[in-house]
Amino acid sequence: MLTIFRKLKNKLAIIFPKNSLLGGLLRLFYAPIKIIKNGIFTLHQNYLFKTAPQRHQRAIKKITNKKKIKIAFFVIHSAVWKCDLLYQLLLKDSLFELVVVVCPYVKYGEMTMLSDMEECFNYFQNKNYNVIKTLRENGKWLDVKKEINPDIIFFTNPHELTKEEYYIRNFLNYLTCYVPYGINQTHLDQMHFNKPFVNFLWLFFLETGMQKNMSEKFAFNKGINAVVSGYPVLDYFFDKNYIPKDVWKVKDRHLKRIIWAPHHTLHEPKSFLSLSNFLEYDDFMFELATNMQDKIQVSFKPHPLLKAKLYVEEGWGKKKTDEYYDKWQDLPNGQLNDSEYIDLFLTSDAMILDSGSFLSEYLTVNKPSLYQMRYDDLENQFNEYGKMAFSNHYHSKNKEDVLHFVNEIVIAGNDFFEKSKREIY
Repeated sequence: MLTIFRKLKNKLAIIFPKNSLLGGLLRLFYAPIKIIKNGIFTLHQNYLFKTAPQRHQRAIKKITNKKKIKIAFFVIHSAVWKCDLLYQLLLKDSLFELVVVVCPYVKYGEMTMLSDMEECFNYFQNKNYNVIKTLRENGKWLDVKKEINPDIIFFTNPHELTKEEYYIRNFLNYLTCYVPYGINQTHLDQMHFNKPFVNFLWLFFLETGMQKNMSEKFAFNKGINAVVSGYPVLDYFFDKNYIPKDVWKVKDRHLKRIIWAPHHTLHEPKSFLSLSNFLEYDDFMFELATNMQDKIQVSFKPHPLLKAKLYVEEGWGKKKTDEYYDKWQDLPNGQLNDSEYIDLFLTSDAMILDSGSFLSEYLTVNKPSLYQMRYDDLENQFNEYGKMAFSNHYHSKNKEDVLHFVNEIVIAGNDFFEKSKREIY
């Protein structure tokens, strides 16, 4: 019925333009129907939230006596894969059968989608994981329910970036889990803790008790699915027996190793999330690395979504973006790191960032870090947890501040935050 009405409304909109009298009457006619439709949708969604625990209990009963439990990990970008240790632990247990399902990133066209899927698939294939692409060789899309039929699904991204058939709404009768790809510390509490995705989950794994408290406060389901598990990536940083690989191009340790990690929020409003200074610092950071080849080397570590946004950014496009990324890779004392970063962090000397989760993650390696402030009241972009982390970074408001950080803090070694970071983290 709603589909018929939408078709009729669209046809009438062509006949009666908005600025016409009949167009105005048509909008008045449609307004109450739209309100009723939205109300029905909200009531139905709330019903699904409330009944989620019952559906999960039925799903648990179905697998209670199974000899093999199949777990599927839905992945869009390898750069946000944070379940490596979990995968390895499950792999050692004969009870579990694992598969990584590479889903398409559909927000920026087919070219980006195909490129990202291929990169993601190759990443897991090189790790000898059991991995499958949702786009088959015959051009058809994988039917997860029929062809894999998983018992448990781990999502690695909570946002609607892929095809609808791989959204959580299509798996409400399954045991669904989410390990956040980043530490939740921005002011977007409703988005992080009360979006439909979160309320549909069977288990929502969280970093600390502070995030659990926020889930209990903001979520429709009062955080009944929230579990404090810690943040998996940090296990590597705290493991004294873990020996990182030297992933830096130049092995000479006289050169200070600096990571530059720009965010992807180029034009988003402050009311949402507006962090990125990339368009202001893209040339400056490259020139900094070029002019200080005898003192530093720089790893360009962009957010995985930045490239796709630059592809459609005015004045950039695919050619310029690819050339920019390539010139970092070609720079004698520069490199591009767009995937795993554990070894990169552990073997670095400092970070310059305006990204999200790294705000907390990098503090755990106890090395100097500079947060590039897009505007003076940037602190308001973070929640209580994020503000604690933000206060333990150096802050820059201009390029002179960046130069001071590199020369005085990194090269000269005057890191007065070192002791406080060690005490807090």
